[in-house]
Amino acid sequence: MSAPRVVIADDQALVRTGFRMILTARGIDVAGEAADGDEAVDAVRRLKPDVVLMDIRMPSMDGLEATRRIVAESPDCRVLILTTFDLDRYVYAALAAGASGFLLKDVTPEHLAAAVRLVNTGDALLAPSITRRLVERFATGDSVSTPPAVHRDLAALTPRELEVLTLMGHGLSNAELASELTLSEATVKTHVARIFAKLSLRDRAQAVVLAYETGLVAPGAST
Repeated sequence: MSAPRVVIADDQALVRTGFRMILTARGIDVAGEAADGDEAVDAVRRLKPDVVLMDIRMPSMDGLEATRRIVAESPDCRVLILTTFDLDRYVYAALAAGASGFLLKDVTPEHLAAAVRLVNTGDALLAPSITRRLVERFATGDSVSTPPAVHRDLAALTPRELEVLTLMGHGLSNAELASELTLSEATVKTHVARIFAKLSLRDRAQAVVLAYETGLVAPGAST
């Protein structure tokens, strides 16, 4: 896979410059920058990036609304949320809006580059601790602008696919799923792809949200 093209959306010029230098030094193409949500949406339309690094709190249109519009208009573009706090209340609404994960702004250069490459493959960046907080936040209703639950027919899934979806809801990666279920990663990827197709899911972030909304994963539950 070729190096991902990235747009960096943040209202602080120094932050954008720092991220650009980090990514460029690691072979990732920074196609453009945006200082607010309006510019981010416009940049995606013009530049067709693979990934957007999106700050939440920006003037004019914020990162949440920009994420929603980008995902709706450019379904192949992945949005990676940037935040100062890992409990930022808007992060959870952003994931439900279609973001593929989030990073703290004090992330290491190596982790930043790895995260961009990861979401570019269609995966989602959701650490187990973040998955747990996401589920708990939805469970308590303590979120902002969270879209209503999307009711999908889980009866369309086979028992194995239902098991895979449940484990994805706990934040397991493909490698962890393969180990847990004693399957090859190739087989796991096939199951995941079929689940996404049957339930019209974009990626793992949406799978986590759906797993909670349908009761497959309960707050405080563990694998």
